[in-house]
Amino acid sequence: VQLQASGGGLVQAGGSLRLSCEATESIFSFDVMGWYRQAPGKQRDLVATITCGGTINFADSIKGRFTISRDNAKKMVYLQMNSLKPEDTAVYYCFARNYYLYWGQGTLVTVSS
Repeated sequence: VQLQASGGGLVQAGGSLRLSCEATESIFSFDVMGWYRQAPGKQRDLVATITCGGTINFADSIKGRFTISRDNAKKMVYLQMNSLKPEDTAVYYCFARNYYLYWGQGTLVTVSS
């Protein structure tokens, strides 16, 4: 399975972006999908996850600003990011987990102040 992340770009603080992650195969088998991010010089941190049953978890830093959704039929996971802040600047990676852990290639989000 390959994951293709897209939707990153440059946005001003307070703006919005939607990230998409498309799988090359069915995502029904993945019990968890979601997003991590890695800011320059920092470790990769969890942003949000969604289970096959629809249970969602968010990092405290993005609660109330980001939403995550999953469309099994389209093999897609989305991260809607609102009220973006400069500290949200990072490379965002989607992932999917069943018996294995799969990573997308990352998409850069830059938030200017």
